[in-house]
Amino acid sequence: MNNESASIVVVDDEELIRTWLGEKLRSAGYTVETASTGAEGRHLITSASPALMLLDLRLPDGDGIRLLEEFREIDRELIVIIVTAYGEIDTAVEAVKSGAYDFVEKPVEFDALLLTIEKALETRKLRRQVAVFREQHRWRFAHIDLVGRSEAIQKIVQMVGKVAGAQSAAVLLTGESGTGKDLVARAIHAHSPRADQPFLEINCSALPENLVESELFGHERGAYTDARSRKQGLAELADGGTLFLDEVGDMPAATQAKVLRFLEDSRFKRVGGTTDIRVDARVIAATNHDLDEMVATGAFRSDLFFRLKVVPIHIPPLRERRDDIAPLALFFIEQLSRDLKREPATLTESALHLLESYAWPGNARELRNVLERVLILEEIGEIRAEDIPIEMRAPFAAATPGACLCELPPEGLRLEDVERDLIRQALVRTSGNVTRAAGLLGLSRDTLRYRLAKYSSEADAAVPEGASQ
Repeated sequence: MNNESASIVVVDDEELIRTWLGEKLRSAGYTVETASTGAEGRHLITSASPALMLLDLRLPDGDGIRLLEEFREIDRELIVIIVTAYGEIDTAVEAVKSGAYDFVEKPVEFDALLLTIEKALETRKLRRQVAVFREQHRWRFAHIDLVGRSEAIQKIVQMVGKVAGAQSAAVLLTGESGTGKDLVARAIHAHSPRADQPFLEINCSALPENLVESELFGHERGAYTDARSRKQGLAELADGGTLFLDEVGDMPAATQAKVLRFLEDSRFKRVGGTTDIRVDARVIAATNHDLDEMVATGAFRSDLFFRLKVVPIHIPPLRERRDDIAPLALFFIEQLSRDLKREPATLTESALHLLESYAWPGNARELRNVLERVLILEEIGEIRAEDIPIEMRAPFAAATPGACLCELPPEGLRLEDVERDLIRQALVRTSGNVTRAAGLLGLSRDTLRYRLAKYSSEADAAVPEGASQ
């Protein structure tokens, strides 16, 4: 939210403070209305629809905390910053617990107040983004959420809707580890007529080769040394539902032949058994391997490959659908905060820029794990750029594996010159806004200010007149 579109209401019974704040905020580019009582403030909320309110704790017609709660009931999106006199800190803290964004003490230090207002308005914008992402970039299939806004994820959502109705067709999900293949499989099941039947999963790479077949098809008593009783396999238990073969590219060759037969006529024999067992189970398979290459080298049966890929769905890596990073991050923060039994943290623009710049070799799973680590360790109300793990803030963290951000000239160069030039470019791009420039460079504001001081003679020339901090 830029200054020109942000409306602020100042509610204070001291005329001198109202006038001073109004003039200073207008000079900073904000639209400002003032009020001397709670009643006037209430009227301005409904008539002017302000983004933010500066509310004095002591007003002639009401207690600040009671008015805060009342105003927040009128407009849940209203950001309220409490203005408090010296000696009322405990009351101001209580106000923050009651829903105020923050508090400032009188006499007001305007530069500090301006920074608090900027952060508060950024928080409001991010909250609105969360609401938009929740409504427009999340598709729910029963209890399964698919999240994103990229063209790729929208096509996948469409495929899920179409494939779910064809309840017997085999589906092959491909993509790197951590892209969410299991989630897409569960979404297909949850949206299908089989939704009230079992969804059973076997990870073909997690079991020893001699146990995969037994786990999948079961065994008879005495089939091998430890088979002391008959066991039903997952294929039998999935009758009527869905059988998910995860990491199918790691399936042993001997088991591949039996899975092929099962796919062709829905029959199998338990290990050590002689009787055919017929079931009605849909098969969804997933792999992070290149099955075309495995077929070419003889590592995977071609007939099984073609039988599995009746409906192929490829999930691109996160680095190829960066539009999904923001909605996914906000979804994970909401989910993790609920698990941690706390209010969802906000994500600053600089932190979001870092997340969107990183290559995410571990895909969505890595994104979730990083956010979980930040939320557990920091215990903060907002996630800032400096809270993101240091390895993700390294100069080359955003590079795709094997890529090169810049080429070293044959004659060499001074690293300080490169750093100084990047700072200059960032300041020019953000019209001299140091906070936003720091976000572009993956630095905290204080770190960038330190480096600006270090390169003062060169950097000062790059900062336009009136640059903000």
